[in-house]
Amino acid sequence: MSKIKEFIKKNKIFSLLIVVAIAIISVGIFAPIIAPYSPFEGNLSDALQPPSSEHIFGTDKLGRDVFSRVVYGTRISLTASLVLVISIFTIGTTLGILSGYFGGIVDEIIMRISDIMISFPGMVLAISLAGIMGSSVDNAVIAIMVVSWTKYARLSRSLVLKIKETDYIYAAKISGCKTIHIITRHIIPNIIPTLITTATTDIGTMKLELSSLSFLGFGAQSPQAEWGLMLNEGRAYMLDCPWLMIYPGLAICIVVVVYNLLGDNLRDILDSKKAIEEVEIEKVI
Repeated sequence: MSKIKEFIKKNKIFSLLIVVAIAIISVGIFAPIIAPYSPFEGNLSDALQPPSSEHIFGTDKLGRDVFSRVVYGTRISLTASLVLVISIFTIGTTLGILSGYFGGIVDEIIMRISDIMISFPGMVLAISLAGIMGSSVDNAVIAIMVVSWTKYARLSRSLVLKIKETDYIYAAKISGCKTIHIITRHIIPNIIPTLITTATTDIGTMKLELSSLSFLGFGAQSPQAEWGLMLNEGRAYMLDCPWLMIYPGLAICIVVVVYNLLGDNLRDILDSKKAIEEVEIEKVI
């Protein structure tokens, strides 16, 4: 307990961001309790009402409560973003480790496929794939996943290439350790902090890309409560009913900023911890 208190005092901004990130996730989990109205049912007689005590974020063109839709949008948006980040993290890291450790033909195949994917503008390719597969949140996740795994593959490959030339890896090979043991016990633990930092930052980035696809009509479809879709539905009333775009836009900005700052602070903490460990090793030597 004392270590936790010491960590919080030493990393106040990071601790605050963790609390905010957990609060955002909690909004999605407890959306049915927090939202005062159904996000799908509307009343045309209440259409396009400005923010009031009854509807604190106003209502949309179908009389649906905007606050309820923003709250439920947290569930769809964060779930899709987390699934996407976990998917590209797993696929890209696995392929990058195989490419960096084994080299040769394995490295050539994986990296050439990666080069092909990178040669296309990522968002344009994602839009094309989503358009071919059909407009839905699931297809939007798949489309972005196909074009985004290369980042983790290249990053993990570069880290593996650096680590596998170290003395303790050579010692493990000489001592007869199996390849799977070397990868799981020596390589992965050393590359995972950098990759987790990148993944944390990417939660906001992936959320922005998913919202972009929904805004363009290639992601979530009505009547789903998704922030990008809400922006698209509200842009026709932007001048007369600005609340239709302000609140979903703020929700996207908050999520992107919080998770980007969380990733930056996590990187700083891990870098400082690594620097301290290196200094202690030098003292021992």
